Amino acid sequence: MNSYTVTVATGHQWFAGTDDYIYITLVGTEQCSDKTLLDKPLYDDFERGAVDSYEVKVGQDLGQLVLVKIEKQKYWMQDSWYCRYVTVKTPSGEHVEFPCYRWLVDDKNVVLRDGKARLPQDDENILVKQQRQKELEIRRMTYRWKEWQPGFPMSIDANRHKDLPRDIQFDSEKEVNFVLNYTKAIENLCVNKFMNMFQSSWNDLADFESIFLRIKNTNIEYVMQHWKEDSMFGYQFLNGCNPVLIEKCFKLPDKLPVTHEMVSSSLDRNLTLEQELEVDFVMLFLFIYCYGFTLTRINIKTCLFFWFQAGNIFICDYELLEGVSANCTDLCTQQYLAAPICLLYKNTQNKIVPIAIQLSQTPGKDAPIFLPSDAHYDWLLAKIWVRSSDFQIHQTVTHLLRTHLISEMFAIAMFRQLPAVHPVFKLLLPHVRFTIAINTKAREELICEGGIFDKANGTGGGGHVQLVQKAMKTLTFRSLCFPDMIRMRCMDNNEEMPKYFYRDDGYRVWEATKSFVSDVMCIYYSNDERVQGDGEIQAFVKDVRNFGMQDSDHCGFPKCLNSREELIEYLTVIVFTASAQHAAVNFGQFDWFSWIPNAPSTMRKPPPNQKGLATLSLIMESLPDRGRSCWHLGAVWALSQYQENELFLGMYPDEHFTEGRVKAAMEKFRKELAGISESIKIRDEKKRMPYYYLRPDKIPNSVAI
Repeated sequence: MNSYTVTVATGHQWFAGTDDYIYITLVGTEQCSDKTLLDKPLYDDFERGAVDSYEVKVGQDLGQLVLVKIEKQKYWMQDSWYCRYVTVKTPSGEHVEFPCYRWLVDDKNVVLRDGKARLPQDDENILVKQQRQKELEIRRMTYRWKEWQPGFPMSIDANRHKDLPRDIQFDSEKEVNFVLNYTKAIENLCVNKFMNMFQSSWNDLADFESIFLRIKNTNIEYVMQHWKEDSMFGYQFLNGCNPVLIEKCFKLPDKLPVTHEMVSSSLDRNLTLEQELEVDFVMLFLFIYCYGFTLTRINIKTCLFFWFQAGNIFICDYELLEGVSANCTDLCTQQYLAAPICLLYKNTQNKIVPIAIQLSQTPGKDAPIFLPSDAHYDWLLAKIWVRSSDFQIHQTVTHLLRTHLISEMFAIAMFRQLPAVHPVFKLLLPHVRFTIAINTKAREELICEGGIFDKANGTGGGGHVQLVQKAMKTLTFRSLCFPDMIRMRCMDNNEEMPKYFYRDDGYRVWEATKSFVSDVMCIYYSNDERVQGDGEIQAFVKDVRNFGMQDSDHCGFPKCLNSREELIEYLTVIVFTASAQHAAVNFGQFDWFSWIPNAPSTMRKPPPNQKGLATLSLIMESLPDRGRSCWHLGAVWALSQYQENELFLGMYPDEHFTEGRVKAAMEKFRKELAGISESIKIRDEKKRMPYYYLRPDKIPNSVAI
């Protein structure tokens, strides 16, 4: 008689334990054991956080242990049980680990592979091949694609959070109750007295301070004190919540007829606007043409002066907002949107400042170009309109579409096409934790018709749907690759654009993440042929393209992967988007958006079509009223909070991988991230406004809020 010692670990979550009957079957290459009852109900085993051991007697030789089957049967009433792992000590003394980390619901069972990751082409045993295929067949029936809105990335086929598979739900649905969380935030911030005061305007900009009674935050206070300054306005394009729109401008678009005479007082290098634009190419050509190969030291110096001094014009274009419907859910309050274009300049102090703002995509007498030299309130109102437009693009495109919805798309394809034994599944699982759940809850309560989004946002009531649909037409795979995204906007030169901390920190986190992904993938893929021959990874990539992106022609998402390097980049995009990119655009919302004049969620008066009309009264009537201010403040507070027991980048407490080489790669990754965190801390000690959104110890593993 052979004796196997089976150790079972129950999860630490509330309600993770069970009093049901738990059975186990050991499956080897030669035989399988009889189904064995591990514990009877009410024996105090399988309690929350417990680790229990049992002896399983087997009469025959099982051969090499390959599978463990766990079954749960109801005792009194159905409950769920969370199993962390099973470890089996064989008669020869070998310890075999079987990671689980999933829920057993009702009377269903789970079949576990040992913890060693394997590609499909490496499985030779018929039993494990069949189990691998069966697992995917069940998953594809469980995780189904659905089009929530036409033109959106495909999402999960579930209308409510409670309809999701138990393994991807939050531990408690209360954790993601948006109505509850926003209301609680409003109460905690002591602004609930204003909550129902819709249509009631604030009297003065200083009145917004009345909703800051409980806010203690250095960054917020600094924004509140300096938000009117052009340098603070410009700084946010680099290191605010939406640092992904600013791009270098080499030629003014025809729709923005700015002249040198308009902006000359804002330029401080004694160059014309045309010379500032004619960077890199035209100026060098002219000097070489004039002086040929007889450049003197003086001429070279002059040439280099223009070469390095020019090219300080940048642009931010909110064209996506053109034609988007403004919120009309409140018949008592008309709301408005604009699609501005903002021209920016890097001055000799290396500060980015606005030099021209047009609040329309169509130039003309009804679309004046506002300038810093205009009347104080004209210029201030124009900047407020840009900030409001930036808020709309941030919330709907930068945040919702390009982190939440894209991460969900990758997650669904992963569950459908990769079994638990696949190394890519093990790698990605921590980075899709709760993502499908938070998005489902958002569709249920936040961005649905009549949802919370409609209460305060100018694109509520359907405009946010239009905005995502328009943005999807320009979304490409390469724009999700962080270095490419920076280069596409010509913002990659540190000397030309210093103090772009989003870029600098992002590069470091991207490279550390890519190095980690490479270290792990090179363990399993020794060459490009191994990638090409992996049918599961190819099916995963194809599912993302054909279903997630609905086979869009322009998107550039790969239909297959032909090399190990392509696989590494693809996975780096997934991990970086879910962790660092989401952190960069999410967790600064309270810092930058809680001072409402700096980020109005809606505007109640149309954008000015003439100069000289703006007054303080018009600005107050344009900004959100008291009720919408409260909902806005509650939203940005709730969205900026970390989850309880948050797991940050590099933290992998669930040991899906059991191989020593992978664990070594994880430890190396953590050390690299710790070094980045420490250097950012040192840098930020000297800054009045620290930039910590891409500090690895503040980057959650996944999109979960």
